[in-house]
Amino acid sequence: MSPARPLPESVDAVQALLASADYIADRALSTALFLSLRLGRPLFLEGEAGVGKTELAKVLAAGLDRRLIRLQCYEGLDVSQAVYEWNYPRQMLEIRLAEAAHSLDRAHMEGDLFSERFLVRRPLLQALEADPAGAPVLLIDEIDRTDEPFEAFLLEILSDYQVTIPEVGTLRAAAQPLVVITSNRTREVHDALKRRCFYAWVDYPDARRELAILRARVPEAADRLAREVVGFVQRLRAKDLFKAPGVAETLDWTQALIALDRVSLEEDTVDATLGILLKYQDDIARIRGAEAAALLAGGPAEPGT
Repeated sequence: MSPARPLPESVDAVQALLASADYIADRALSTALFLSLRLGRPLFLEGEAGVGKTELAKVLAAGLDRRLIRLQCYEGLDVSQAVYEWNYPRQMLEIRLAEAAHSLDRAHMEGDLFSERFLVRRPLLQALEADPAGAPVLLIDEIDRTDEPFEAFLLEILSDYQVTIPEVGTLRAAAQPLVVITSNRTREVHDALKRRCFYAWVDYPDARRELAILRARVPEAADRLAREVVGFVQRLRAKDLFKAPGVAETLDWTQALIALDRVSLEEDTVDATLGILLKYQDDIARIRGAEAAALLAGGPAEPGT
């Protein structure tokens, strides 16, 4: 197996690595990622949904040819789903087999049942395992969906990159994983966790960068369509919406327009496809019709952007 790929040696190298996978990052985000990799600190990305926080971790793993381990957070997430649990069905089978063979030694059996061969490794424990390709990228996605007790547990793991399992002992990371934590800011994450990380706010891109992203990700889009889509979305985000469209929606909308054989935006097409950009009926009802026509009249993004 090939040795681990080296980490980027400069901010420019980080930008080039991301750009090789069509991820167009601004200088501030690239700098935060470079420093996170160079100094071995988790990177905490905060921002609205759909701006590319999760995608950054995916692109980083692919660019470095490292394993991506993703922990998708949700309310009620606990140690058994995030770190480890015991393989109870296999343990019961082992007991039944020992009973059938009349070789049940309770003292020996108890020690054997709670050994590593019965351990089910969940994402956080998987991230501590040795890997010839190099330390994996650990994506802890949407940390704001969990509760504070889990945050405290996560803080403990990120302090020493080790997990103590009472029946087995302390398992330490063979190499410190490259940690990316994301939050959509549905609630405030505790300062203690943020202090452990380098922080970056991932904002909606300006028209120039969004057009570059669109051209990289959906190269089949006609130039006129791409510029009109970006101009429309940029103006749409300035409206007082419950949820403004992210870059992900821009890309989805463009692909949908291509599927409809459109090479430019028209009022009826915009009205018919607003559900790809906007995810709340109140927002759709407000924009559809005259408001959409006014946004469309604003014109495309400038050709030079």
